[in-house]
Amino acid sequence: MITPGSLFMLVTGFVLAALAGLLGWRARLLTPGGALGATLIGGTVFGFGGLVWAAALISFFVLSSLISLFSNAHKARALARAHKSGPRDLLQTLANGGLPALMALAVGATGHSSPWYPYFTLAYFGALAAATADTWATELGMLSAQQPRLITSGRPVPAGLSGGITGAGLTASVTGAAIMALAIFGFIQGASLLSTGQWFLQDWFLLLVLPFGGMAGSLADSFLGATLQRLYYCQHCQQFTEQSTHSCGQPTRIVHGYSWVNNDVVNFFATLAGALAVILASLSILIS
Repeated sequence: MITPGSLFMLVTGFVLAALAGLLGWRARLLTPGGALGATLIGGTVFGFGGLVWAAALISFFVLSSLISLFSNAHKARALARAHKSGPRDLLQTLANGGLPALMALAVGATGHSSPWYPYFTLAYFGALAAATADTWATELGMLSAQQPRLITSGRPVPAGLSGGITGAGLTASVTGAAIMALAIFGFIQGASLLSTGQWFLQDWFLLLVLPFGGMAGSLADSFLGATLQRLYYCQHCQQFTEQSTHSCGQPTRIVHGYSWVNNDVVNFFATLAGALAVILASLSILIS
């Protein structure tokens, strides 16, 4: 039976997700661990969430990969300082896709007819919007000629370190989330036309709340990066870094934040902030 949660959908979802993970690994966008993470997340989302959810996840991956490929050649110095270069590994894929996968599991447990389904769906879309916004802000913000300033104090910080924001990065975050919103709205309309022959314009509010949620998640990422995320200092190079071993090979010492709060932890909570922001912004529509 071709319905979300059926054995056919689950098997098909994991097979397609495994193929996508393999392609991502061959294209050097994912490590082997990252390909495994993409398989687990993609299979869960496709199997329990359905085609629209899967299409939204694929859009996030494509948009994030394209923007990373576009900016990689121009940000080598900043990436080397922050150690954010290279293909995504298992923890990075789980940080961005873990909450969406949990929402898919929740839908699988409660069903598409559950009164909680709209909330899980909004949380899912909000998490993807936040992940997209944060990725675009990071990738394009590093290209800005403007020096980033710490979100909490306005103090100038080196490009590539968490917690810094620029006008270009903020614009990029809203743009990325807005493109994600357009894609999701388009997928919903396409699915509605195929299944009922009619548009489903009642979801127009997604075009507003998803960019809002994306921006909220991106700002939450910057705030947590400035307040709780670990920051190290290399005495040899006299540079800040987010790694316990600097690119020069010398050990570093922690000077700020908590050792267990790395970029992956911050990214997860950023997607959570985006999910909650979208639900809160949609409450008046949900309860009407």
